[in-house]
Amino acid sequence: MNNKEVNIFMAGRFVRTDQPLNVINPFDQSSFATTFLASKKELETAISAAEDVKETLKHLPAYERYNILMHISRQLKVRHKEFAHTLMLESGKPLKYAQGEIDRSIQTFVVAAEEAKRLPRESLSLDWTPSGKQKEGLVRYFPIGLVAGIAPFNFPLNLAVHKIAPAIAAGCPIILKPSSKTPLSTLKLAEIIAETSLPAGAVSILPMDRETGNQLVTDKRFAMLSFTGSPEVGWKMKAEAGKKKVVLELGGNAGVIVTESADLEKVVLKCVGGAFAYSGQVCIHAQRLFVHRKIFEAFSQSFVKLAGELKIGNPDSVHTDISSMIDEENAIRVESWVNEAVQSGARCLAGGQREGSYYPPTVLTNTRNEMKVCHREIFGPVVTLEPYETFDEAIKQINDTRFGLQAGVFTNKTDEMNQAFDQLEVGGVIINDVPTFRVDHMPYGGIKDSGLGREGVKYAILDMMEVRILVKDF
Repeated sequence: MNNKEVNIFMAGRFVRTDQPLNVINPFDQSSFATTFLASKKELETAISAAEDVKETLKHLPAYERYNILMHISRQLKVRHKEFAHTLMLESGKPLKYAQGEIDRSIQTFVVAAEEAKRLPRESLSLDWTPSGKQKEGLVRYFPIGLVAGIAPFNFPLNLAVHKIAPAIAAGCPIILKPSSKTPLSTLKLAEIIAETSLPAGAVSILPMDRETGNQLVTDKRFAMLSFTGSPEVGWKMKAEAGKKKVVLELGGNAGVIVTESADLEKVVLKCVGGAFAYSGQVCIHAQRLFVHRKIFEAFSQSFVKLAGELKIGNPDSVHTDISSMIDEENAIRVESWVNEAVQSGARCLAGGQREGSYYPPTVLTNTRNEMKVCHREIFGPVVTLEPYETFDEAIKQINDTRFGLQAGVFTNKTDEMNQAFDQLEVGGVIINDVPTFRVDHMPYGGIKDSGLGREGVKYAILDMMEVRILVKDF
């Protein structure tokens, strides 16, 4: 794909504009492909075309939506290697993780295809009161209309698919803005979408600058905005979105509780993976680890040892565990937060030395909640590791944050599992695994500053539909 020109996907057509966008490989900083930014002109064309096909999509039969989604899934599988290579190049994601993301995207389309066959409806008895005598209700869900999707760089394909696939299943046209850093895998997906029977205008994939892209937020013709990204940007968008429905999948500083009943060897292995996969650039990356004091020393030694054995290198190798971050700017930010913590009394057990855009797996202890490495989303390969005395104390520490996305709890005690589920202020409690765990049909999302609404195909489809009831005599 070196130096290849990639056109953007506007209402069923592949077009170029007069605003080239160079795509940079984060590992070696090479410009390996060029695509384009859409202007307001291209965006307006896409919006008009989407408006034109709303009724067609609304009445598209379930079998046709199913066939469309399954075609995309099958072709992704056929072109798996090609997609994984593109994703690796644009994001710097180690190849084994890029391959895993393509696998998940394939599965997400399969789930959407199945859900397209069972869109919700129900018959409702109305004679619970005298006024409802001899009346019945039919409840159906109708497509909400034009959806605006904004996807991030860290899972450039699958998080875009989590907007595109539910929109197709629900019968909604969608205009997706991929990250300008990682637009190529979604534009490659457009090649497959263009092979289907979807009408032109059903899907557009348009890289845009911030000013143009903000129209996705403010334009009243969009019935819904689905945004995945930073809390600062997401909540600002919600404030500017007007009356449209808004779903926000934002950040987190996910916590992990490791109890003394857990299997130490298995827990450490899982926690290292959850902490450092894709250099921690995952919104549910295991950032804050709380370990029972009785096993804290043994856990710390084993965790640091395994973190030091992760293979560092070029992301194009299936053996690479850790590579560069998305850019040097973010690596510098992570470095500054770690240095600030150390200057304020934190102790660095591993890592801490940046080289360009590469930041090593880093483990800190003796941290305090007011440090940025604790109370903010670091979005990098850094974890804090602290002991706790009681399970109540650990729950309190996990909840002492403005975020609430997912948490992991390693325990073999049923009462602790139940207490964690009841008391942790998060959208998902993962027992005996890291908070990084996600499968694509489960409800996924957070509370507090971590977001609004839920993804997971079925739940995203429901957000893209509106309830309507028919009341009639019988």
